[in-house]
Amino acid sequence: MTRLLIDLTHTSHTRAQTGIQRLGRSLYAGLAGRGEDLLPLTYDAYESAWRPLRGWEKRNLAPPRGTTAGARGARWPLHARISGRLRRWLGARSKPGREPAISGGAFIEPEIFSPIAGRALPGLFAGVSGPRVALFHDATALRLPELSPAKTVARYPAYLQELLSFDGIAAISEDSRATLVDYWQWLGIANPPPVIGLPLGIDSPAPAHYGHTVAPKASPVILSVGSIEGRKNHLALFDACERLWERGLRFELRLIGLSHPQTGRAAIERLRALQAAGRPLFYDGPASEAGLQDAYRTCLFTVYPSLMEGFGLPVLESLSHGKPCICSAHSALGESARGGGCLALERVDASALADAIASLLSDPDRLEGLTSNARDRTFKTWSTYAGELVSWMATLARRGA
Repeated sequence: MTRLLIDLTHTSHTRAQTGIQRLGRSLYAGLAGRGEDLLPLTYDAYESAWRPLRGWEKRNLAPPRGTTAGARGARWPLHARISGRLRRWLGARSKPGREPAISGGAFIEPEIFSPIAGRALPGLFAGVSGPRVALFHDATALRLPELSPAKTVARYPAYLQELLSFDGIAAISEDSRATLVDYWQWLGIANPPPVIGLPLGIDSPAPAHYGHTVAPKASPVILSVGSIEGRKNHLALFDACERLWERGLRFELRLIGLSHPQTGRAAIERLRALQAAGRPLFYDGPASEAGLQDAYRTCLFTVYPSLMEGFGLPVLESLSHGKPCICSAHSALGESARGGGCLALERVDASALADAIASLLSDPDRLEGLTSNARDRTFKTWSTYAGELVSWMATLARRGA
């Protein structure tokens, strides 16, 4: 396999660090660290063309140094919009074939591409001689539509159909793999591309972080990392904590993550009401990488109350810092929990979450046992993941023209 093309349209136009952005940046770094010949691409809707990233876009691929504030949406500066339209106008007036086509030995799609980019994929595929592979995250928009953004729910059936044009699909967990395969079988798709379950890597800290224990505070800190949105189930977490505070348990709940303006609104309103009532609930919003590391270092344990995930990076990130995590025992989260260090729940409603939190606050031996289990685990790196992905791609044959 020679040159690898990788679509980073969204990631190269945002400083947000949601799960897909973390994946895009980390996969790119993992591939680059292995010495792969990479060409990162974007679909420029203003130019109506695929093109290599420019310098300012490549800078967005580096992990953000400061706070990753702002919306998760892609941002195109005015100069980029104007220059794109100008190039499109000039291209329409030039002779066909004047600009060299983008070509490569293989193509990786780690993002959930937009409809306009999806319509442009066949033209890009024509210049790719090797396999074309997409990563599949999850089908939460179809399984939990009431907790998903309306635009995402409307988009997903077409997106899952567009994935059929790839030569292979690397699902980020076995649960995601099974979901996609079952969906295509339900549609009656006769010859779908092969789908593999390939769990992601993580940025694992050095074991020296274990030496930094909980900061001396009057109350222990419980950390929850993840975007504030419907499926993340923060309302149940807030109800659980309120029950415990009413019982007199002393602890602080600290949240880190972007808030979704549609599906996260109810959770933010509840959070503000609890803060107004004097509860020890703190919301940092999106944090810098240093701030995130500090939050893991100084918490007692973490809670990830999500109802459904394609992978659930915060669970493994918590464990890699030697901090136990309370999470669901089902779907992809259950896959992460099976290696130890998690208090995995059959249900993630308010009652179950309250019982789990209370048990770790009141039972030092149980907490220490989970902490020891977390520290005994080993974790796949992004470099290893990148190597697994490239090796699997080399086994794939081109499907169709």
